[in-house]
Order: sequence, then structure tokens, then C-alpha cells
Amino acid sequence: MDVLVLGGTSFVGRAIVADLLTRGHTPTLFTRGRTNPEVFPGVARRTGDRDAGDYTSLADGRWDAVLDVCGYHSRHVDQAMTAVGEQVGRYLFISTVSVYDLDQAPEVGLDEEAPRLAEVRDSEDASAFYGGLKVACENDVVARLGPRATIVRPGIVAGPWDTTDRFTYWARRAAAGGTVAVPGRLAQPVQVVDARDLARLCTVLLEDDRTGIFNAVGPAEPVTLGGLVETCAAAAGATVELVEVAPVEREKGFPLVLDGPEEDRLFRVSADAARHAGLPATPLARTAADTQEWDRGRGTPPIDRGFSAEQEAGALAGIPGA
Repeated sequence: MDVLVLGGTSFVGRAIVADLLTRGHTPTLFTRGRTNPEVFPGVARRTGDRDAGDYTSLADGRWDAVLDVCGYHSRHVDQAMTAVGEQVGRYLFISTVSVYDLDQAPEVGLDEEAPRLAEVRDSEDASAFYGGLKVACENDVVARLGPRATIVRPGIVAGPWDTTDRFTYWARRAAAGGTVAVPGRLAQPVQVVDARDLARLCTVLLEDDRTGIFNAVGPAEPVTLGGLVETCAAAAGATVELVEVAPVEREKGFPLVLDGPEEDRLFRVSADAARHAGLPATPLARTAADTQEWDRGRGTPPIDRGFSAEQEAGALAGIPGA
């Protein structure tokens, strides 16, 4: 297949392009040419800027499918669909499980039919209105393309080349061993999907020309926050003692920690449809080990998430046995 990838050089997009190449397909990357321009030498590129609405480089292209990794506003998908017109057969849009309205979601097994948030079209704040903005994108893709539309809703994505460091923080901290402060509930559920599994799902959906909506979450076996940290430690050959400490305010960005049990449903999403369609199940231990190897290879730069060493020591201070 000839696949136009909108994005493709950072984390999820990078994993998708690598998988397309592994499966013998021919990707073309549409990017601004600023993020990791050195990756995938020899792969065709078209230069443009989605924020500026510049898709002129796509005017003469012909592709079997479009894979939209980086659409955050409805204008992004609307302009992209107009630019490619009838030149493509299928449009796969990467959305998010954040489109779901947790106030109306079931406690366990949230699936693709669960109620979504109201769409948001009049905001540029992709942080505050991320879910609602993605709902608007989904609506436009489905309304315009009907059975030619495919929607993939990932949860938290993990693995090498992670630009968010949400999983990497725990993978690195656990690898260091010792007493680990966890500002939340060790029994809290957690779902992370390996970026390479997400990539394979996208490739297979295009190969099968499959329409529909698919929650891409993992790992295949349920895991708690405590279990995730222990798995990361074991992957590095380290030993940890986990200690629950006082919760940290959400705005401080502590990774993978929910505010309370009422949010647990966010990490109890059903991936049944995606598994049936071809979502692989990389063991969490392998995701952790590969992330740790990649993190060491990049020189373990500072992570702007979680505790610093000083903050963790302060959180543990006064706790018996810590």
C-alpha cells in the first residue's frame, strides 16, 4: 500500500511508519520538516504546516490510505480531507480514549459505544479541551467519509521514543531500585499500550480495509500501578519497596496516577474489538525493558514529570520504615 502519514517522525507516528516499512508498505510523510528530520532516510516526504492550513504539497499525490497521527482540531482533519479529496480510499484517524464522558461510563469494560464528551470546535487549547476537540475531529471524519473512515482511540502509549515520559518516569525510577514513593493507590488500575502494538493495529486495519472504531489499550493482562512499577523494576533486575505517600495535585503532572477511585474507569477500557482486529499484546516487561534501554541510550535526560530525588525524599520523610 501507498500510505500518506500526516506526521510520522515522533513517537506514535514514528512507530507507525516503522511498522509500515516492516510490512512492505510505502509511506509518504507529511510534516513541517522540523521534528527528527533525520529519521527514515529515503522515505518520501511532503512538506506543509497543518496549523497554517498549508497542504499544497499534497495536490498531485495518490495514496491508498491516509493515516492521521496529529489532528487535534476539526480544521486539521477538514483541511486534510479536502486536500486529498478522492485520492485516497481509507482515512484512519488517531483519536484518544479521552473522548469518553467518564461521568456516564460504566465502572468496568468501557467500550466503543460508551457516551462521549460534547464536541469542542471553538478553542485552541488542546490541553484543556483535548477530548472534546478530538470528538469534533472524529465526527467530521465519519460524517464526510462514512465507511471509508476508521477511528483508533489509544489510551496511554508507552515505549521507546516516548515524548511524554509518562511511562518512562516509572521505568527509570523503578530501574534505580530502593524505596519508591507512589503518590496514590498501589491498587489503582493502569493501562498502557506499547506504541509498536498500536502501530501494528493501524497497519492491519489499513491492510484489511476495515471500518469502525477501536480502543487501543493495554497491556493484555490487567495491572495495578504497584504492579506496573514492580514489573519495571524486575525488567531492570532491580528490587523496589513501594510506599504510598500523600497524593500530588494533578496540575503537577504526576504520571499515571488518578485522582481517586471515581476515575478508575479511565484505566478499565475494553480492547476486545481491537484485539479481535489484530492488536498485539507485547508483555509489559518487554515494553519496560525496551524503554529503559532506549532511555539509557539517549543519556537519561531530565524528566519534567513525577518526583525529583529531593521531592521523593521529602515525600518519604516521616514514613515509618521508609
